[in-house]
Order: sequence, then C-alpha cells, then structure tokens
Amino acid sequence: MSADTRPVRAYLSGLQDSICSALEAEDGRGRFNDDGWTRAEGGGGRTRILAEGAVFEKAGVAFSDVSGTELPPAASARRPELSGKSWNALGVSVVVHPRNPYVPTCHANIRFFVAGAGGPSPAWWFGGGWDLTPFYGFEEDAAHWHGAARDAVAPFGATLHPRFKKSCDDYFHLRHRGEQRGVGGLFFDDFDELDFESSFALARSVGDAFMPAYRPIVARRKATAFGEREREHQLRRRGRYVEFNLLQDRGTLFGLQSGGRTESILMSLPPLVRWDYGAAPAAGSPEARLVDFFLKPRDWLENLK
Repeated sequence: MSADTRPVRAYLSGLQDSICSALEAEDGRGRFNDDGWTRAEGGGGRTRILAEGAVFEKAGVAFSDVSGTELPPAASARRPELSGKSWNALGVSVVVHPRNPYVPTCHANIRFFVAGAGGPSPAWWFGGGWDLTPFYGFEEDAAHWHGAARDAVAPFGATLHPRFKKSCDDYFHLRHRGEQRGVGGLFFDDFDELDFESSFALARSVGDAFMPAYRPIVARRKATAFGEREREHQLRRRGRYVEFNLLQDRGTLFGLQSGGRTESILMSLPPLVRWDYGAAPAAGSPEARLVDFFLKPRDWLENLK
C-alpha cells in the first residue's frame, strides 16, 4: 500500500492535543499557549508552550506539516539517491524541562517523511522515539521507562526493542564529552521495513506510550525537596542538553537547513542553563553517580526479567 499522509496528519495533530492535556493535568497550574504559523515554501504548524508551571518550568509540544522542493542534506545524507527531490515532513516533537531537579527532562518525537511524491518511485519512512534525561538517577524510574519502551514495540517483532534501544544509546551520545545525554529509551529512523499500515501502527504505539511512560515518574518525584545545590547541578546538566541539540541533533539541523521556523525549532532549549568552567561533582556524591552509573548504556530491564 502507498503512503497516505492524511491519517498520519490526523493522528499527529491529535497526539499533540493529548500530550498537552496530560502535561497540564500533571502540572495542575500551567496552561499551554497556542502559536499557529505558516511557512512560505509550504505548510505550517502549531507550536504550544507551557511556561512557568507548578511542575514544568518549560514544556514545548510542536506539530508541523511542511514541504519543500529539495530535500535538505540532513534528511538525505543516508539516502543520497533522494537528494534534490521534493518532500513532505510531518511530525510532533516534545521536550519537557521540569522545575524540580529530581524530575527528569524528557524528549519525544514522532515523524513521517515522503520524498519524491508524485514521481515514479516516491519514498516514505517513519522515525521517532523517546529518551529520558535525569539529573539525579533512580533505577526504579529507568526500569519503568525502558519497560514501557519494550512493551510499546513488542507487538511488531522481538528484535525491534533491543535494536531501537541501541540506536537511542548510540544517537544520544555527546561525542565531544564522551558521555550519554541520559538513560536512553527508543530511537528509530528511516523505518519502512514493514508495510505502510504496520509501520504507521508502530509509530502510533510509540507515540501513545510516551505519556504513560513519563507521568508516573513525574508523579513520584515532583514533590521531592531540593535546594540550591540540586538546582545548580540541574542547570549545569542542562548545558549538556543544549550542547547536544545545537551541535548534533539531526532534527535541529533539518529544521534550520530547510528554512524552518527558528522559534519552533529551538523550543527544545531550556529557559535557564549554566556553564561553570571546570566544574565537576565531588567523588561519591549523588551528582557524580549520575555520570558514573546512570549515564552509561546498560540493560535497565535486567532485574525485571
């Protein structure tokens, strides 16, 4: 079956709404504003931002449906045969920056590409996943997160979870720092190995599982007491998040190379961050344990088997 963007568009728009509703419910006070926009070359979207909530210092949930006449290098680097073709990209992107350092930052993305539509051999693929970036690690949270990730893709083949987990570990690695951005999750790209309906079902399963994976972690940690030490550590670790998004993230590069809306592309950045020259956590501290133990690729489900 050929790709049909209409059901994908309807699903992604609804996913944006459901994620925003769930985040508002968990926050209890904050509400999303709604910023619709259009793109001169084709398409547009809706960027929704919650700022200064009770739980979430900043949360962004963006829907986009954009098109162009020539696929940017970030999207065609691994498929050079598609270079220069027309394209249509749809997606929902989520980044949540909590106020409490004991609540992890999270990111999710579900996207769909069609290249060369209307030509003799159009190509399509899905991509996405979700990852968790704690500032203070808890094995219980990591196991829950990865268990939800495993369950989301299990119906589509036993090999997908270990493959997508490794892809996530490999992708969210800060090469210049030699460390992981977080504890991982799921990541897949250029996925078209199932038929369209099955590939779309996989993307929906990943999208639908995101908030049930994240909300219990937020609920467990959001009332934890913290002080200036934890807050400073959080802001320093947010610096790593910024470094990755600006230096390595393919979604950021694609958005900028395709002439995308800069404000929406950079919604992923936290509202406050700091870089302290030469700062390093004290040996044996909870802050050091984050890097030494949690920010290492590992089988977080080992104790659940």
